[in-house]
Amino acid sequence: MSSIRLFILGSLSERGAMHGHGLRLLAEEEHIDQWADFGAGAVYGAIKRLSAEGLIEELRVEREGNYPERSVYGITAAGESVLDQLRTDGLDTIVLRPDPVDLALTRLDRDRLDLVPEIIHARIAELRHRHESWTARVPEIEQYLSLMEKQVMRHRLFRLQGEIDWHEELLGALPEIIADEKSRTGNHDD
Repeated sequence: MSSIRLFILGSLSERGAMHGHGLRLLAEEEHIDQWADFGAGAVYGAIKRLSAEGLIEELRVEREGNYPERSVYGITAAGESVLDQLRTDGLDTIVLRPDPVDLALTRLDRDRLDLVPEIIHARIAELRHRHESWTARVPEIEQYLSLMEKQVMRHRLFRLQGEIDWHEELLGALPEIIADEKSRTGNHDD
């Protein structure tokens, strides 16, 4: 499942022909880097690949004022077919990527276990900050969002809240976990 392909093909299908700069501005306007796995700058390379594959085609070249010439692209019939599959894949595929914190927690330096609560507190603070930022952003942009886009924003908030909840539960369990880890390794601080 390629999010950037879905974004570009979907945008061209729904909004009509656009140049790369227009697609990049759309990605920036939608803050795509905050809820997809690519940033706006990746659009240009993806356009070249989609064009080489025949999924989009250059329709014309435009020039406004002193700006450089810009190729305007439209989606092809093959692109529409791939878009249909990408939409299906995007809806069918559940992605829960492994979080490096899980592996790091299982491979802790036994001599530094007492630092873990401080690290978890910092992670909780950062997660709360992100949650608060997203919560504050929603009213600012809500008037520009479709009902589905509002649900996507809520999905992000729910995921962040789930992370906060798990970290808080971990923090509560840390005294017992640390004691267990120290007893397993024979490392007793008296």
